[in-house]
Amino acid sequence: MSLLRHSLLCPAVSEHQSNLNSSAIPANTFFQTASANQSATKTRRPKLSTKFSGSSLNQRKTKLTMGKGRGYSFVTRAVLATDSAPELAGKFNLDGDIELKVEVSAPVPGSMTQVEIQVTCSSDTLILHWGAIRDKKEKWILPSRHPDGTKVYKNRALRTPFVKLGANSFLKIEIDDPTIKAVEFLILDEAPNKWYKNNGGNFHIKLPLTEEIPNVSIPEDLVQIQAYLRWERKGKQMYTPEQEKEEYEAARFELLEEIARGTSIEDLRAKLTKKSEGNKTEKQSPPEQKSKIPDELVQVQAYVRWEKAGKPSYSADQQLREFEEARKELQAELEKGHTVEDIRKKICKGEIESKVSKQLEKKKYFRVEKIQRKTRDVMQLINKSRAKPEEGNIPIEHEPKTLTAVELFAKAIEERDLGRPLGKKSYKIGDKELLVLVSKLAEKMKVHFATDLNEPVTLHWALSKTNAGEWLAPPPSILPPGSVSQHGATETPFSNISLENPPSQVRYKGSDFYIQFVTESKQVQKAISDIGDGKGTAKGLLDKIATMESEAQKSFMHRFNIAADLIDQAQNAGELGLAGILVWMRFMATRQLIWNKNYNVKPREISRAQDRLTDMLQNTYMTRPQYRELLRMIMSTVGRGGEGDVGQRIRDEILVIQRNNNCKGGMMEEWHQKLHNNTSPDDVVICQALIDYIESDFDIGVYWKTLTENGITKQRLLSYDRAIHSEPNFGRDHKGGLLRDLGHYMRTLKAVHSGADLESAIANCMGYKSEGQGFMVGVHINPIPGLPSGFPELLQFVLEHVEDKNVESLLEGLLEARQELRPLLFKPNARLKDLLFLDIALDSTVRTAVERGYEELNKARPETLIYFITMVVENLALSSDDNEDLIYCLKGWNHAMSMLKNGSNSWALYAKSVLDRTRLALTNTAEWYQQVLQPSAEYLGSLLGVNQWAIDMFTEEIIRAGSAASLSSLLNRLNPILRKTANLGSWQVISSFEVVGYVSVVNELLAVQNKSYEKPTILVAKSVKGEEEIPDGAVAVLTPDMPDVLSHVSVRARNSKVCFATCFDPEILADLEVNQGKLLCLKPTSAGILYNELKESEILDASATKSKEDSSFPSLTLVKKKFGGRYAITSDEFTGEMVGAKSRNIAHMKGKVPSWIGVPTSVAIPFGVFERVLSERANQVVAKKLQNLKRKLEEGDFSVLRKIRETVLELRAPEQLVQELKSTMKSSGMPWPGDEGELRWEQAWTAIKKVWASKWNERAYFSTRKIKLDHDYLSVAVLVQEIINADYAFVIHTTNPSSGDSEEIYAEVVKGLGETLVGAYPGRALSFGCRKNDLTSPQVLGYPSKPIGLFIRKSIIFRSDSNGEDLEGYAGAGLYDSVPMDEEEQVVLDYTSDPLLVDGNFQHSVLSSIARAGSAIEELYGTPQDIEGVVKDGKIYVVQTRPQM
Repeated sequence: MSLLRHSLLCPAVSEHQSNLNSSAIPANTFFQTASANQSATKTRRPKLSTKFSGSSLNQRKTKLTMGKGRGYSFVTRAVLATDSAPELAGKFNLDGDIELKVEVSAPVPGSMTQVEIQVTCSSDTLILHWGAIRDKKEKWILPSRHPDGTKVYKNRALRTPFVKLGANSFLKIEIDDPTIKAVEFLILDEAPNKWYKNNGGNFHIKLPLTEEIPNVSIPEDLVQIQAYLRWERKGKQMYTPEQEKEEYEAARFELLEEIARGTSIEDLRAKLTKKSEGNKTEKQSPPEQKSKIPDELVQVQAYVRWEKAGKPSYSADQQLREFEEARKELQAELEKGHTVEDIRKKICKGEIESKVSKQLEKKKYFRVEKIQRKTRDVMQLINKSRAKPEEGNIPIEHEPKTLTAVELFAKAIEERDLGRPLGKKSYKIGDKELLVLVSKLAEKMKVHFATDLNEPVTLHWALSKTNAGEWLAPPPSILPPGSVSQHGATETPFSNISLENPPSQVRYKGSDFYIQFVTESKQVQKAISDIGDGKGTAKGLLDKIATMESEAQKSFMHRFNIAADLIDQAQNAGELGLAGILVWMRFMATRQLIWNKNYNVKPREISRAQDRLTDMLQNTYMTRPQYRELLRMIMSTVGRGGEGDVGQRIRDEILVIQRNNNCKGGMMEEWHQKLHNNTSPDDVVICQALIDYIESDFDIGVYWKTLTENGITKQRLLSYDRAIHSEPNFGRDHKGGLLRDLGHYMRTLKAVHSGADLESAIANCMGYKSEGQGFMVGVHINPIPGLPSGFPELLQFVLEHVEDKNVESLLEGLLEARQELRPLLFKPNARLKDLLFLDIALDSTVRTAVERGYEELNKARPETLIYFITMVVENLALSSDDNEDLIYCLKGWNHAMSMLKNGSNSWALYAKSVLDRTRLALTNTAEWYQQVLQPSAEYLGSLLGVNQWAIDMFTEEIIRAGSAASLSSLLNRLNPILRKTANLGSWQVISSFEVVGYVSVVNELLAVQNKSYEKPTILVAKSVKGEEEIPDGAVAVLTPDMPDVLSHVSVRARNSKVCFATCFDPEILADLEVNQGKLLCLKPTSAGILYNELKESEILDASATKSKEDSSFPSLTLVKKKFGGRYAITSDEFTGEMVGAKSRNIAHMKGKVPSWIGVPTSVAIPFGVFERVLSERANQVVAKKLQNLKRKLEEGDFSVLRKIRETVLELRAPEQLVQELKSTMKSSGMPWPGDEGELRWEQAWTAIKKVWASKWNERAYFSTRKIKLDHDYLSVAVLVQEIINADYAFVIHTTNPSSGDSEEIYAEVVKGLGETLVGAYPGRALSFGCRKNDLTSPQVLGYPSKPIGLFIRKSIIFRSDSNGEDLEGYAGAGLYDSVPMDEEEQVVLDYTSDPLLVDGNFQHSVLSSIARAGSAIEELYGTPQDIEGVVKDGKIYVVQTRPQM
C-alpha cells in the first residue's frame, strides 16, 4: 500500500498530461484542494485520486472532474438481522399474508446506520432490488462495494438475495456514508417473476440524520492517514478510481465528525499518530511549514523522487519521510536565492537535485496479491472454426475482374516479351493511372510507360547510375522516335495507340519518378530459378506483392496502403491469401524489407494508413471467423495506428523534448530529422536505448547494448534516409527532465508502432486524454463502452504486477483478463481492433512472463509445474481457431492435478499420457503453420530477395514467438519427473533382441522403408508412425516416437527379430546420433537398452551367427488360388481353398467360445473372384490397362502402384456376383446394402474393389518382394461382416510381446473403432497387462494419449483375407486393407469424461473381460493368439484372431 500516492501524484508529470496553469504547475494538485465545507465563494478544486491497493505508486489515467459532485462510499453486507434496539421505519402488507417490516438503527457518532428488512414469505427466491438516495436526487446511487451475492443490474440498481430462515427472509444493510439520505427498493420473487411494490412505486426508507458537521478545514495529511487506516480496516482491498475518491471523502467526513464532538486538530493528530503506532507504523507528524514553499510543489517534487527511486512501494512512515525530504530539497533551493516561480520551472525541467537510490529489489513490501479467478466451464471455450486446407493447397479462384486499359497494355507487353516483367510500378494521377513496366528481351532492357490520360503528355526523363537525384543524359542510340535532348535530359512525347500495337508512353508529375530495375531483375531471376510455380501458395497474390514491393519500400504509409488494397484479394484466396499477407508483413516487421526509401512522409500519414489497414483486418475478423488466428498474427506485426492524431505527436513531441532539455543538435537532431522523414518501429528501440543510457548514468555502452540486442546496428542507423551518425551526449543537469520526457514519448511511439504493447493497449481500451503543449495537438481517446464489470481493476492489477519476479499471480491476472475479454471479441464493435490489440498484448505478456519464471520453476514441485502448464495451455487455447484438442488437454491436466492432490498412485502415469497428448497437439500446430505459411515464405521470400536464413527459419520463428514454445519448455521440465515417479525409465523396449550394426540417423522411417542396407544398420529414426515396413538390412530401430506396442511396425520388428525401442531421454538420443556411422552393440535389459562401440573385427562372429540363423528359415511359397465357381459363400463353407485364415478362424470360433463372447455373422467373397471379374467382357479395357501397368512394375517403375489401385476401381460388377452376394448375406441374417438404394450398393462395391486394390499398396508390395514371394500368386478374399458400432476396440497378445512372458496377457484399448490402434494414428492406446492365473486383476501400464477416435453408423465392413497371411514365419497380417462401406467420423476425444478412465469399477470390469476373452480363445486354439475385438455396452465381441507371431 502506498499512501504517498495521495500527495505525490501530479498530472503534470504523469503519463497523461492535465491542464497547466500559467505557471506551468498543475492546478489539480493535492494541497490546493479545499475542504468539504469551505465557503462556496472560494474556488473549489478537485482532489487527486487515492489508491489503497497494490504495492506501487500508480497514476490516475483519467482526468478528474472539476467542481462539484464528490463521491462518497458506503459499505454493505448482507447478514441475518440479529442486532437489537432498532427503530421501526415501516411495516407493509405485500400480498395476502406476506408482510414486509423495515427497521433502522439510529447511528451514534462514528457508527454505521443499519437497515434491517424482514419478509414473511415461504418463497426462497426473494431478491432485493435497491439503491441509495443522496442530496435529494431521485437517481439511485449504487454502493461502491457489493454485499455477498449482490449483482449490479444494468448499472442502475443492485440486486441482493435474501437470507432464508424458517418461514421468513432476512436482510441487513450497513451504511457508513453519512451523505446517504435514504434507501429505496423493490422486492422481486425470482421464481414466479413477481414484483412487490409500494402502491406501484418504490419503498422509500429515510435514514436518520447525523450531527451537523462544522465548517472546519482538516489538514490533508491527516485525511491521508485516516484513509489509510480505513483501507487497512477493510482488508487492504483493491478499489476502482471512483471508490478511491469515495473512500477519501469518507475519511474526511469521519474526521469532521470527530471535530464536531469537540476534538481539536492537535488532539486528532496525536490520536491518529498513536493509532498508526498501534499498527506498528512509526508515523511522523508533518512539521510546521517553515517556508513559503507551496505544498503543491512539494507534492510534485516528491513524485519526481519516487520516480527516480524506481517507483518503489513505501510504507506509511516512509511516505511521510519522502514528503519531508522533498520539502527540504525545495527549501534548499529557496535558500540559494531562487524564487518560488524559479523553483516551479526547475521542477518542470527536472533540474532539482535529489539524492535517492533505486530500490528495485525492495519493490514489494506486502504479500503478493492474488485475484480470485472465476469458475468457468472450459468446454465453452471450444472453437472449431479454423479453415480446412483446400485440397492440394489451391486457393479459391474467383471471377477475374475487368482489366483497365493500362492493365490490358501491361498484359500485351508481358505476352509479347514472353514472360513476367522484371519490374512493375503503378501510380495514381487523380482518377487516372500511370504504369511503368520493365522487361528484358534478347539481352536488352526495355522500359515501357502507359497512361490513360486523355490530354497530350510528354515524358521528361534521364538516366541514373547511383541514386534518384542523379540526372544523366541518355545516349542518342536509345532515344525513342520524336525525342528531344534538353540540358542533360530528354523529352519524349506520348503517342496514342491501340492495344494491338503497344509502344512507349509516360506521364510526369511533381517529383521525379525513379525506376530501379537492375536489382529487381536479379530478385525475379532468383525467384524463377529457386521457387518454380509457387505450389501451396496464393501465387497470384504473391506475384502482385512482389511487383509492388518497390512502391511499398518508399514508406510505411505506402506499404500499409498497398496491404489494405490487397486485403480483398487475400480474402478471396482464402487461408493461403491471408497467409501471404502475414508472410509479407512479417518480413517487414523483422526488417527483411526496406522500410523507407527516397520518400518523406508525415507520422500522421503513417498512422492513418495503419488505421485503414487495421480497420480492414478488423472487418475481416468479424466476417471470416475461420481465419481469426491468421488475422491476429497479421495484426501483431502491424502497429495499432493513431487515433486522435497520435501519429502527428511523434513529429511534434520530439521538438518539445529538444526544447525542454537543451538538446537541439547532435544525435537528437539527427533522430529528429529521421522522425520527420519517416518514423518506424526502430524508433521505439532508439527511445528505449536513450532511456537505458541515461538511467545507467550516461554509459554509452548501455546505449549500444540495447540497440544491438533489438537488431539495430550502427550500419542500420547509417542506412536511414536521414542517417543517425552521432552518439547521444546529454548534460547531466537534464537527466531528470530527459527521463520524464522520453518516458512520455515512448508511450506515443508505442501507441503507433507497438500493437502488442500492453500498457498502450490498455490505455487505448480504457481511454485517456492528453493535452498538447504550445503548437502540439492533443489526444483524446474515449473508453470502450460495455467492458465487463471490474475489468479496469483487473487490468490495473496486471500492470502493477507485470514485472514481478514471481509470475504466478500475474499469469492468473492475464488469463482472467483474456477470459473476461473473450466474449467481446466475437461481437461487432466499432473499436474491436483495440480489443484485439489488447488481447494480443495480454497473450504476448503471458509468454514473456512464463519465460521470466523459468528460473523460479527450476526446483518447483510437480503440482506447480502442472499448474503453470494448465495456464499456458489455456492461453494457447484462447489464441487458437481450432482448439478442441487443447481444451481436452487442459481438462486432462486438471484431472491429473486432482489425482495428485487426492494421493492417487497412478497420477504420474496419467499425467504422462496427458503430456504426450499435449506434445502431439503442439506438433499438429507446428505442422499447420508449416503447411500454411512456409510455402508462401519460400516463394515470396525469394521473389523479394529476403535472406535465406530468414526464409528457412520463418515458421520456426513464428512458433517461437507464441505460447507453444513456452509450453514445450514446461513439458520438457515435467517429463523426467513424471517418468521417474511412474518408474517408466528412459526406454520402452517393444522388440527385444541383441544386435550389432552401424548407426544411421534418418528423419522418417517411412522415407527408407523400401531401402536395402548392405551392412547391418541401427536406424535412429526421428519419426515412426506405426504403419511402416522395416527396411532390409536394418537390425534395430530406435526412435523418440511412441508407436503402439501392437502396431504393424512393432509386429514386423518382432517377427523380423529387429530390436525396436522408444527412447524418452533426448540426451541419450543425441548421443546415439553423434555415433553416426559407428559400429554399436545394443543389449536390451529390464532397465532399457545398453550400447557400446565395437571394432570392425568383432562383427564377423555376429554376422556368421546371423547367417546361420537366416539359413534355418524355410523358404516361403504361395499356392495360386483358382476361382471355385462361387461369388459369395456363408461361414459354413469357409475352407482353405476358398478363404484365408482370418475367415476360417472366425468360423471356427462360432459356438466354441463362451456365450458371453460375441462373434459377428460373416460371409465371404472367395479367392479367385477378383480374377474372374477382371476377365469379364465388360472389364476387358481395365484388364488390358492393368496388364500394361504391371509390366512397368516388373521393370522397376514403382510409381505405377498408385495407378494400378486407381485402375482396379474402374471394374464393373457382374450381375451374378451381385445376386449371389445379396442372397448369401440375406440368408445369413445380414442386411443387404442394395435395399437402401442403388447408391448404397455402389458404396459397397467400391469398398470391395478397394480391398482387392490393396494388394498393390506400397507396404504390401515391398513386403512380399523382400521375401521373394511371387506377387501374382497372391490372392485376396474378402470377409464381409456387419460393423459393431463399438464403444472401444482392443487388440490382445496372449503372450506379452515385449517380455516374451507366456503367463502374461498384454492388451491395448482405444475408444471407438480399432483403426486408430492398428493404423497410423498418432498417440498411444490404453495398455494393460494381466497374469493368466489372476484374470480379475488387470494392471494399467499406460493411459491413452490418442487425440482422435473413429466412430461410424451401423454399416458393413469388407476385410482383406489373403493367402499371404497364412505363411508360417511371415507376418502378413495387416498388410492389406479393410474398408468400411461408410466413412468413419473423426471425433476429438475427452478422456476426462470417459468411464474407462474415471470409473474404477467400469474399468476393472471391461479390462478383466478382455483378458478373460483372450485366455479363452488361446485355450481354444492351443497356441498364443493375436486377437482383435470390440466392446459395445460392456459386451465383448471378437472380430478376428490369428496365431501370434
